[in-house]
Order: sequence, then C-alpha cells, then structure tokens
Amino acid sequence: MSVVIVGGGPAGMMAAIAAASRGRKVVLIEKNDRPGRKMYISGKGRCNITNNTDIKSFLNEVVSNPKFLMAALYAFPPSAAMEFFESNGLPLKTERGDRVFPASDKSADVIDLMRNLLKEKGVKLVASETVKRLEKVGEIITKVVTDKSEYPCEAVLLATGGISYPKTGSTGDGYLFAKELGHTIIEPKPALCPVLLKGAYDTAGKLIGYNELPFPQGLSLKNVEAKIIKKDNSPLYKEFGEMLFTDKGVSGPCVLSLSSRINRAVFSDIMFSIDLKPALDEKTLDARILRDFGEAPNRQFKNSLSELLPKSLIPYIVALSGIDPDKPINAISKAERKGLLGLLKNLRFSIEGLEGFDQAIVTAGGVSVKEVNPSTMASKLVKNLYFAGEILDVDALTGGYNIQIALSTGYLAGKNI
Repeated sequence: MSVVIVGGGPAGMMAAIAAASRGRKVVLIEKNDRPGRKMYISGKGRCNITNNTDIKSFLNEVVSNPKFLMAALYAFPPSAAMEFFESNGLPLKTERGDRVFPASDKSADVIDLMRNLLKEKGVKLVASETVKRLEKVGEIITKVVTDKSEYPCEAVLLATGGISYPKTGSTGDGYLFAKELGHTIIEPKPALCPVLLKGAYDTAGKLIGYNELPFPQGLSLKNVEAKIIKKDNSPLYKEFGEMLFTDKGVSGPCVLSLSSRINRAVFSDIMFSIDLKPALDEKTLDARILRDFGEAPNRQFKNSLSELLPKSLIPYIVALSGIDPDKPINAISKAERKGLLGLLKNLRFSIEGLEGFDQAIVTAGGVSVKEVNPSTMASKLVKNLYFAGEILDVDALTGGYNIQIALSTGYLAGKNI
C-alpha cells in the first residue's frame, strides 16, 4: 500500500521526494491542475526559496512555536535546501538580507525541478482531484477518498497549507480533516499582510480619520523605522526598512513583518508609528530643522520641508502639525517646531485591523504543535497521520523562512512516514 500525501506545495513535494527516496510507494494528491501553484507567485514570481543563515538566527525570525521547528531545521537546514536545489541543477543566488532565489529569477524553475524529481523518484502525481474525507478503521486511517477516486493507504501526510491566497487552492481543507480526527486547530489568522489604519494623530493628540485626511496613497518610504507601540509610546516591535501607504493603511516589507506580531493583539491597545528620520536623534533633527528654516526665514511653512520629506508626504505632515501652511517659518514658535519634530520621529496612527487572507502571504495558526511529534512530524493522536508545512501552527517573517519551514518539515515527515 501507498503513503498518501495531500497537498502539492513545497512541503508536500519535499515529503514525497524524501519518502520515495527511501523506497516508499507514494501518491501525491493535488487539487489544482499542477503542484506548486502558490509557489509561482511567491517572492513576486521569483520564489524566495530560503534564507542563507544559521539555525539560531533562523529561529529568531519564527513568530509562532520556534522550538517545535528545531528538529526539522537540524534535519534539513537552509544549507541543505541550497545544496538540494543546486545539486539537482538549479543555480541559486543570495541577495540582500541573505534571501536566496533561483539565479534565473523564475519560480517556475524551482517548481519544474521538484516536479521532475517527483517523476524521477516514481511518485504517482494525482492532479485536479479534491480530497473529501479520510476514512478510519479503529485508530488507523485506511483510505483517502477524493471527488473522483479512493486511495487505500498505509499512512497519510496532510500538507494542505493554510488559507492565505485562497485562489491558489489554500482553502483550509486540511484543518477540517485534522479537526475531524481529533486535532486542535489554533484559530487561523492572516500573517504577513497589509495593516489597515483609521487615521493619524495630530500634534494635539486628536485622531484625524483617513476620510478627512487621506493617506498619501502610493508613497513609498525607505530607511524608516516602523513600530508597534503602546498607548504610552513605549515600543513593542520595530522593523527598519521600506514601507508604503495604501488607500486604507500601510504595506511593504516592514509592515508585513509587524503584522505577524500583532494578529492576535487587541488593536485598541496599540498604535502604529513611523520614525521618518531614524538615523537622527531628536536633538540632531531639531538642529537640522532650525538650519533649514534659517536658510529662507520668510518662506511659507508648506514650502519649507522639501529637504526633509518626500514631496507627497509634505501636505500630510503640514495638516497634522496644526501650523498654518502659509505661515512664514520665522514666525513658527518653539512649541510648534517641537510638535513638528514629534511627527517626524513618532508619526502615530490608530490601527483598524489587518487585511484578510486574500492579501496575507501566510497563515498564522493551524494544527496545534502540542499534538505533533517534532522529531517525526507524526500525529500524537492518530497512529499513521503526519503533518508538514503551513497547516501547522508555525509561521515566520519574510525572507524565505516560510518556504524553508515547509521544506524542512516536509523532509522530516518524508523521512519518517
């Protein structure tokens, strides 16, 4: 009888390759017309395979249950993933932040390599079939039933992913199967997604909604520090780098990472904050503002910030400052300047929430890792059931970590199933 793997993403494909390499007879069932559908769009179509870092540093980027992943990462670390792809004919390159991509910049090359290995290893690929149920006799799963056929099985691996980007087939089926088999599902939440904001606070502490003062939509900011702060302004999480404004909030690398930190937070207890000038402390920035103002003391305030800020951000900051846009800068008081300084160093926003699963790169939550053996990926509740990848309650920040988690857990499951 066969080992049946449900889900043809990176976890499922890697598990199939690892199991078949041990001589196991493997059936891989994928609901789409081909495996790796979600991988095609990962990394903006380039597929950020992994992160070229050590295991300790890797685990620092894992948001949920990092300790659970230690055995999987030691069994198949980033270095092993890179060796796997390169030894099978796919040249790689490492970019900023140790992010690893195929040298061709084509996610299709990653998927083609894995599909070719599935064929080479004798894995039976069943595409365009949707699993409907797992049948048990006593304590053992004996059969996987799809909408078209039935597959008797010796063991089952669920690698069905989460519910982010549902158009790619990630519709949460695996959660239902796991729950029916007695597993606890930690409530799935969007992760690595844009943040929705109600509006910004002006220098008087009043919230100005985005309907009254629209966000500078489309503006991209570089070298800023985005933060999640408490109501008393003390920081909880911070990320340095790039972000951008949308019509209803913010997105970009900094924001995506922060979203994964707050998807279970009470949004009324926290705020989103931007330090527009993180390289300068308040004293240095104040001196810089005074110097700029001193060069053209009669200039109107609205025309005096072009050396400090991007053009499209200036009207937004001017509006929040409470200073008359037409006021000559030599008439701006010390208190008004201090208020401006506060906006530049701590531009605060009220958080509405997070974008939904249709815009989330990954899913937080899933099968409780307390019910899964971290050394084998085997269920502690059902004798011949295994899990791998995003279906598990593990998620990480951007940078190739989530695909590596899928590969590592898939490899470990495939070696033990």
